[in-house]
Amino acid sequence: MRALLLLLPLVVLAACGTPQERCIRQATVELRRVNALVAEVQGNLARGYAWEEYETTSVRWEVCGYDTIEKDGKQITRPRMCLEDYPVTHRRPAPIDPAAEERKLDGLLKRQAELTRAAQAQIAACKAAYPEEPK
Repeated sequence: MRALLLLLPLVVLAACGTPQERCIRQATVELRRVNALVAEVQGNLARGYAWEEYETTSVRWEVCGYDTIEKDGKQITRPRMCLEDYPVTHRRPAPIDPAAEERKLDGLLKRQAELTRAAQAQIAACKAAYPEEPK
């Protein structure tokens, strides 16, 4: 239930924007993904290392139910606390092979150029299909 509540704002945000903006956002998904990868590889080369994410488990107290007790003739409901596991994501430096990173960057830059050309045509189609009204 909690996960569903956390996803609700994302669903609402995804529905935001004009039809033209939604069309353009959909048409450029892959280009934005490749742009992020290019930036990551360039950052790795500039730093001389990559960031590696790993997960550990920690515990915390959470309400896991309620107990009803009787005190002085009154019923009192109080929370019952339990230790619950939860994941914690950390990151640490990881070594890179600069030559391999350069080859990866070259491939990504070629793919980025291809996707940019395709996105320009798709953006023009979105603008033609969903013209914006002047404000």
